Amino acid sequence: MTVTQRRGRKIMMSPGELDAFLTLQRTCRVATVSTDGAPHVSALWFLWDGTALWLYSVVRSKRWADLKRDPRVAIVIDTGEEYDALRGVELSGVVEFVGESPRTGELCAELDAVETRFARKNFGLDAMPHDGRHAWVRLKPSKIVSWDFRKLGGS
Repeated sequence: MTVTQRRGRKIMMSPGELDAFLTLQRTCRVATVSTDGAPHVSALWFLWDGTALWLYSVVRSKRWADLKRDPRVAIVIDTGEEYDALRGVELSGVVEFVGESPRTGELCAELDAVETRFARKNFGLDAMPHDGRHAWVRLKPSKIVSWDFRKLGGS
C-alpha cells in the first residue's frame, strides 16, 4: 500500500485508522474511463483485505466493459453528514481480474478468504452465492489519499 499524501497531513488517517475505516465500510464509488474518455462513476460493495480492495462486479455492466478496455480506476469510500464528521479515502491505480469471468465458484485459492469474508460482510452467509453474473476485480492501489475532518477539532 502506497500512501502518497502531501497536503492535508493534519487530517490524514494513520495506517491503523485507514485499515479500520476500509474494513468497516461497505459501499464505494468506482470511477472508470468510458470509451469517449468521460468518467463513469458507479456504486459497488467492496472488501478490503489490508493491502487490496476487492470488487465483485456484474460482468455485463458498463463498469466491467470500461475496466476490461482500460483498467485504470479511482475509488472513493466516504462517510459523514456534517462537515466536521467527514471521513474518506480515495484509492487509485490499475485493477487486475481474478478468477473466472463470470464467477461460477471454480476452485481459486486466491479467492477463498476474499469470498468468505465478502459473503459474511455483505450477505450474512458463510459461503459466496455465485450467480454466474459477477466476477472479481482487485485493486492494489498505487495511490491512497485519506481525510478525517474530525481531527480538526471543530466540534
